[in-house]
Order: sequence, then structure tokens, then C-alpha cells
Amino acid sequence: MRYLPLTPEDRQSMLAKIGVQSVDELFVDVPEEARLTGPIHGLPMHAGEMAVEAHMKALAKKNHAAGDMPFFLGAGAYRHHVPASVDHIIQRGEFLTAYTPYQPEIAQGTLQTLFEFQTQVARLFGVDVANASMYDGSTACWEAITMARRVTKRSKAILSSGLHPHYVSVANTMAKFTKDHLVYEAPALEAATDGESLLDQIDNDTSCLVVQYPDILGRIADMSALAEKAKAHKALLIAVVTEPVALGAITSPGEMGADIVVGEGQSLGVGLQFGGPYVGLFGCKQKYLRQMPGRLCGETVDAEGKRGFVLTLSTREQHIRREKATSNICTNSGLCALAFTAHMTLLGEKGLRELAMLNHRKAVQAADRLSKIPGVKLLNDSFFNEFTLVLDKDARPLVRALADQRILAGVSLGRLYPQEGPLAHGLIVAVTETVSEDDVEAFASALEGALA
Repeated sequence: MRYLPLTPEDRQSMLAKIGVQSVDELFVDVPEEARLTGPIHGLPMHAGEMAVEAHMKALAKKNHAAGDMPFFLGAGAYRHHVPASVDHIIQRGEFLTAYTPYQPEIAQGTLQTLFEFQTQVARLFGVDVANASMYDGSTACWEAITMARRVTKRSKAILSSGLHPHYVSVANTMAKFTKDHLVYEAPALEAATDGESLLDQIDNDTSCLVVQYPDILGRIADMSALAEKAKAHKALLIAVVTEPVALGAITSPGEMGADIVVGEGQSLGVGLQFGGPYVGLFGCKQKYLRQMPGRLCGETVDAEGKRGFVLTLSTREQHIRREKATSNICTNSGLCALAFTAHMTLLGEKGLRELAMLNHRKAVQAADRLSKIPGVKLLNDSFFNEFTLVLDKDARPLVRALADQRILAGVSLGRLYPQEGPLAHGLIVAVTETVSEDDVEAFASALEGALA
């Protein structure tokens, strides 16, 4: 049954009230040539439910799911095994709701989950406090840059060459409106990170230094020296983590002195899903709490002394006067945050560490196998589950050729940096627990044939 709440009599009454005879008169100001006189060209006419389902299934068959073939894509979005229980939990009625938890007495389940999510993110990042999530990693990165400007009263942000180019693109777009000055240049195909050059760039005009960990090429660097230099100049160190599983194996950014840590939480609990929705992670030191964007759930007691949860800090435009807001972010990715929390809870600290070591072990084995192929060089001297191969030819057509053989070989640097010719031979390869030895061997054989 179609949902048509208004009867013809209702419509006529409404039209009479505003002084017109028909609905068409409401569009009298629209030029005649701009009005539709028939069906929209190229858009199919309406059809029955069965016909629409059949059509959509036919379209879906043109896609390849990540699990249908050897899969080595990464560069900010990773394929991990998500336990079936995660999907079951997030579909429970206590959580699967569009209701925003303004009224805590109605939303205790949601608020408690967000409270636990914050605790997990803070411990994972090694920081004092985390918020109740952001949209995704790239926008969380930009929010961190604007937060640093509020704290330092400066507008010069230094972006590491190892920062994901999509994150850089978001920052550049937003900086057009805020007039922030962003210092950035594309990476070079070398094993060393840009840590030394970043140290030289920090000065008394710097608001923040933004460093990805591990970076876009999979390289891992100690950020302690950067944190000390930033502190000496009263600037903030922002660490960006696109693969949170890595923190089960390597030192957290907070332990190395990062002031703000942001990232993408998709790896835990959230599938690839054609690129979204994802969940942004955001944490910082306690002293910067009041400048943190978004909102924060806190624990309290009710009038009877029972444990309860509330929105403790809500520094966004929906809650306070615009001039006092730290951000115009409208919501958090609550359902994805719940999936993250469910997956993390099922893993536990021990499980996360085991998962991380499994990822690293498989990646090392794959890197050893692939780097033995003639025409292939392993760039990295350290990595977690993602590394960069330097090929003796442009990686873009090679990736396309392997995709035609049903092998998703990785992300070509030429695709991420189309204007940077020297990077065209670079190929970023991600290896998670979902990759089998047969997958690696199929990739190696196809790659060897393509380079021959």
C-alpha cells in the first residue's frame, strides 16, 4: 500500500488556503522550458517489486566481492574477517535506532556502548580521552588540524609526505575556507620516512605537524623526536592511524608523545562496503579536552545512586551557540562505532595482539615471495601488514591486467598521485589475515607473468 496521507479533499483545502487552484500553479515561476513534459530521459519507468529485484540482482552480478578472488587492496581501507556475532549485535533493537541520545533515560544502551567505544579508542591510541566518534578518518584529520589552530592560535600546519593523499585533499579543500596554510609535498620512493626534513620545518609559526603511522607507503617511524621538537615550539603533534589493527603490534602514538591521535576505524567491525559508511576515531591529551570536536559520553549516577551514562561534553553547533562550537559536525557514526566496539570486545587485548601478529607474519611472507620476482623491489625496511613494491614498469596498467585475471593486486601509486611521474612504478600491497598462501602464490605467478 502506498503511503499517501492526504486525500484529494485535503489537497484542495490546502490549495484554497494559499490561494491557488491547482498544484501546477505552485510552479508558475519555473520557466516553461525547464519543466518536465514527460518521463525523465534514461530513467526507466516504474516496475513491480519482483522486476526491480531481478534488475538489481543483474546489476549486482557485474560487481566482484572482495572475497571472490585474491585481494591485496589497502591504502586506508582494509579487508579483515568480521565475526558474524558483530552483525547480530548491531541489529539488536537496543542499538539499531536512528534516535540521537539527547535524552539519556531513553538511550542508556547506546550511551554505554559509546562510553566503552571511547575507552577502547583511548587505550588503543595511548591517549587520555577519546570522543564518541567522527565521520571518517579524513575528516577527523581535518578536525584535528582546526583543533590545533584553536589551541595554538596559529594557522601553519605541516603535513608529512607520508600522509594519505585523500586526507591531504580533504585538508586542502577545507583550508580554502579557513585560510589555514598547509605545507606539503608528495612522498619519494625511498625506505626512509621524511622525519628528518619534518624536524627542520617546525618553527614558532607552526600550529601542528601531521604524521601518518604507519604511513601511506607502509613505513613505520618513531615519532618521539618529532613530539619533542613540536613541544619545544609549542606546536602539536597529530598522528593519523588508518589501520588500527597495527596498534596491536607497534607502540601507540600517545606513548611517543602525540598530542592528538585520529584515524579510521573501518578495519575493526566494519566491512569495506563500497567505501562507506566508516567511522572516524579521535583522541587527545586531557589538557586539550575542551577543544575536542564532536561529543563525549560520560559515566555518572542517577538520583537513586545507580550507574548511568550521559552526554557529558557536546561542543558542536547542535548543542551550543555557534561562536562557542568547536565543530559543525552534525553527528557521529554511531552504528559503525558500535560495530567497532563489538569487534574489539570479542577480540580483547590478547586477541587484538594475536590478530596483529598474524597480519604481520603473513605480510612478511608475502613480501619475501613477491620481492624475489625479477623486476620487483621491496621498498620498506619496516612495515606492519602493508608494504610498497617498486616495479620496473608503470603499475597502473599492470594492476588492470591482473584484475582482468581476477586478482586484485594492490593500489598503484600512480592512481593516488597522478601528477607525480616518479611514483608511477610504486604498488602498495596490503596483506591481512584473510589472505591465504594460495592467494599469495596466485598473485606472484600473475605478477611474474605480467612483468616478463
